[in-house]
Amino acid sequence: MTGLGDFGLLAVTGFGVGMVVGLTGVGGGSIMTPLLITLFGVPAPIAVGTDLACAAVTKTAGTLAHRAAHNIAFRIVVLLALGSVPAAIATLAIVAGAHLAPHELNRLIKESVGIALLLSIAVLLLRSPLKRWGACSERLHAMRRHRPVLTMCVGCAIGAAVALTSLGAGAIGAACLALLYPELEPAEIAGSDIAHAVPLTAVAAAGHACLGTIDFALLIALLAGGVPGIMLGSFGSRRVPVRALRMMLVATLTIAGVKLLT
Repeated sequence: MTGLGDFGLLAVTGFGVGMVVGLTGVGGGSIMTPLLITLFGVPAPIAVGTDLACAAVTKTAGTLAHRAAHNIAFRIVVLLALGSVPAAIATLAIVAGAHLAPHELNRLIKESVGIALLLSIAVLLLRSPLKRWGACSERLHAMRRHRPVLTMCVGCAIGAAVALTSLGAGAIGAACLALLYPELEPAEIAGSDIAHAVPLTAVAAAGHACLGTIDFALLIALLAGGVPGIMLGSFGSRRVPVRALRMMLVATLTIAGVKLLT
């Protein structure tokens, strides 16, 4: 992965993924991690750890752009982080304590990525029906009185998933926010989701660094394209229609998810 050609291809890939994340709020892990595993042949633990380190930087850049556009609900970000950060630490501690052999760790993470990816795809496909259900569900309306606790619970689930797979903070997190906070605009959901991912991915990346599952040459290549990509996408999030883009993503990610599990 250190050749000039590989560096350029990875940087272009990072730029494309960053752009999509900035525009849609769909997590970079949902796209980048499967691409690294299936297209570039990166071992699953390295793909997850390196993508988390990349996300910690690129989503900081995206957060700055979304903040400038007033797209972040900081109270929601804090509530999510109160659940996600401890859950991520606990998940990585369990994995480290299990003392898995390299092939066992690779299989665990690869299969977990595949399952999380298919769940993310299902959420993307059901986004509109879920939104309609959320608008008319009396039970959900009553549950919104407990939104702080529910938001922390959502964060807890996301933290565990992200630590193990680097997936979950985007598509799944955005869908949960849309159900709990229907008053938020799509750009605010994307901005808040990206801002929450900053502390979460930083903590998870630190844990993976301790596990030795970060490739720093690969990380630099992804950052070279990812930082400008997510900033450009974030600034355009209120101007670009993203529905067609989401459907193209679903098709691509379905293929990757099936490949990971077969």
